Amino acid sequence: MQTMNRRRFILQSLGATLALPSLPSLLAAAVGGNSAVQTAKGAGAGARRFVAVGNLLGYQVKHLFPATTGAAYEQTTLLKPLSDVRKHLTVYRGLDHGIKGGHFAVHSFLSGVLNSEAQNRPRGNVTLDQFMADEIGYQTRFPSLTVGSEGGIHGGCQLAWTKSGVRVPPITGPAELFDRLFVGDSPERQHRRHQENRLQASILDSGLADANRLSKQVNREDKAKLDEYFTSIRDVEKRLELRQRWGSLPKPKPPFNRPENQNKVQDLPMLYELIALALQTDSTRIATLEIGGDFLPQDLGIDKAYHGLSHHGNDEAAIKHLLTLETYQIEHFGKFIARLAKMDDGDRTLLDSTSVLFGSGIGDANTHKNSDLPILLAGGGYRHGEFKQVPSSGPNKVPLCNLYVDLAQRMGVETDSFGTSTGRSV
Repeated sequence: MQTMNRRRFILQSLGATLALPSLPSLLAAAVGGNSAVQTAKGAGAGARRFVAVGNLLGYQVKHLFPATTGAAYEQTTLLKPLSDVRKHLTVYRGLDHGIKGGHFAVHSFLSGVLNSEAQNRPRGNVTLDQFMADEIGYQTRFPSLTVGSEGGIHGGCQLAWTKSGVRVPPITGPAELFDRLFVGDSPERQHRRHQENRLQASILDSGLADANRLSKQVNREDKAKLDEYFTSIRDVEKRLELRQRWGSLPKPKPPFNRPENQNKVQDLPMLYELIALALQTDSTRIATLEIGGDFLPQDLGIDKAYHGLSHHGNDEAAIKHLLTLETYQIEHFGKFIARLAKMDDGDRTLLDSTSVLFGSGIGDANTHKNSDLPILLAGGGYRHGEFKQVPSSGPNKVPLCNLYVDLAQRMGVETDSFGTSTGRSV
């Protein structure tokens, strides 16, 4: 048992630390005297893709949602920047996750599950992007790309979470995202990576062999712990296999020089452009973009704090400032949609292939309300051009996760449920 006790395998370059779990049944036995122990423009044409854009502090829904449902809905203040792409998107009202927590529940936007309630769920609080990436992410160099805000009030949107409850840290600036997409390793670095891959594969093989031997000697409770360990090994193996597969293949050639990081406001258009290029080059098919509390009003000439403005108390001047911020965000979302609509993807456009979800995990930051979320969906082959209002309470309430089930299925992920879904009908 001494040679097996809490044996640690540290795979830092893969972002994982694997340790055999403590197994009471074997420890008891030991006390008794027993010891045991392709990347180019146009690649992947026609493949399904998914992008989610999340905002930490929500939107002024009184200035977002129309009064008239259907295709003849009014052009509200916040929908006006989307007039040119109106036919490509659907506006939803009434969708949410039925949870509370204000700013501290925003992280549930793509999962439907609070961190504090995730422990006993088979999938934890895994977010939609990571759920998809686990199933189909192996098809591209990057299973997913998480981009945007890392900090700000309450730590940013915290948009992407793994099934083990770990937040996926975002790539925070266009310079770093450009490097990730287009800058390859030097020959020396490639050689070191190859050596690291061989070592890590050997360590994984050893850990798996140890665990297999132990599995024949433990009780049912410890068997469950080992099953979790096997799952961890398989996850690391997937990452190692991806790195080995793509390590020697060249990255796409960049269409322009490396951009400089400026600030979250001025960087937003370039982040959108780089995400579009990541999809077009088939570097990834899944991406998220966080707009957090570090999206500073000062960079739009507003001498106020974003979080403070969000608690406007119905002050007209504060709401006016918020509308300036939000209009800017929505304007560049609209330009992203228009950009995808002009990019060829085989015999259709990249927008036809890409479902783009836009919204927030908070419905009203002023009152810390997580219901009646602002949700827009563009592209993806859906029939668009409408404002849809769904039941937000009572027996016919439609959870936002129903939409997520449909999005996952359209991506080729076989699932009948996700988060708090009751089906796939929206």
